[in-house]
Amino acid sequence: MTELQMGLIGLGATAIVGVLGFNKWQEYRQRKLAEALFKPQQQDALFQAGSAQGAENEATGAGQRAEPVLGQGESGEAAAGRADIGATANFTDESADEGDEATISEVPVSLLDSRLEFVVVMELVDPVPVEQVLATQRSLLGRLNKPVHWVALNERTREWVNLSSASTFPVRRLRIGLQLVDRRGPLSENDLLLFKNAMSVMADELMAVASMPQFSVLEQATEIDRFCAAVDLEIGINLITRGTLFAGTKIRALAEAAGMVLGSDGAFVRLDDTGRVQFSLQNYENTPFSSDTLRTMTTHGLTFTIDVPRVENGERVFAQMTEIAQRFADTLQGTLVDDNCQPLSDAQLEHIRREFIGRTQTKMSSFGLQAGSPQALRLFS
Repeated sequence: MTELQMGLIGLGATAIVGVLGFNKWQEYRQRKLAEALFKPQQQDALFQAGSAQGAENEATGAGQRAEPVLGQGESGEAAAGRADIGATANFTDESADEGDEATISEVPVSLLDSRLEFVVVMELVDPVPVEQVLATQRSLLGRLNKPVHWVALNERTREWVNLSSASTFPVRRLRIGLQLVDRRGPLSENDLLLFKNAMSVMADELMAVASMPQFSVLEQATEIDRFCAAVDLEIGINLITRGTLFAGTKIRALAEAAGMVLGSDGAFVRLDDTGRVQFSLQNYENTPFSSDTLRTMTTHGLTFTIDVPRVENGERVFAQMTEIAQRFADTLQGTLVDDNCQPLSDAQLEHIRREFIGRTQTKMSSFGLQAGSPQALRLFS
């Protein structure tokens, strides 16, 4: 056997020992991490009392076992339908009396919905600043083609909230959701792998135990995208001139009188009480509206538009939109028409309201997705 062969054998043996040692170190590190994270904080007084009572009943024979019965408490169907994205846990508030514990609620589906997002659960050993959480893997996550939603537990208020740079509380319980679908289509396999890798590295950097879903994410994304395509409906009503062009100053006066505001995208919008868009008004021609152009511009027409999946109570909002559109038509002496420039009668507008908007939003509701809800706003974006 030559010296080269012996050297190669020695190098191979050293590499094997190194790999085994590294694996042992990783195993030890994860075990210590889990022990630090899940070690008992204190004895539960109710558990102790229950154990003592159970021992006494066993000794006397007085206690009888009561089997749980389906239907008591939460029904099986309701329990199965609950989003599995936030386990109930207990922790002690520093400001509370010793032994006083409060239950952590599940993450509201308005923030993260396990049907619509791939949700990673992270439990950190020690709280870290928000800036550190959001900075971790920022460059890698910035390459994703789908939105990422950050939700954390504010342990002072016991509430789950969207995490942002403006958040001031330390983070120990963290949920990160990768959106499965938006208007560009379903999640890709490449984005999913990129996200998983980023989450694994993040868990190491933040000293956290991470848990990822095991279901067929890409199949679920495809199914949701198929449903979204069937209900993704935008309805427009055009108001065109009968001869005299519409003046920009009159358009602005009518829009503001109807409670509409000019947005940065060059369209007027009507907002609800929470600041969400109900419908919009834009130029029928290509020139967007602006404070400057409205002073001197004229146009052959206007378009009122409602984005059906993103609007709550769509039938009512559409009725309000058509009423305002008719007011514009009377004042500007124009005609309401469809996309083919055919006049729209009251009967046709009512048909659109019932058959297109009403049925579409009913279909969404039957899918468990309310039009205008936070989940719908995320999906149809």
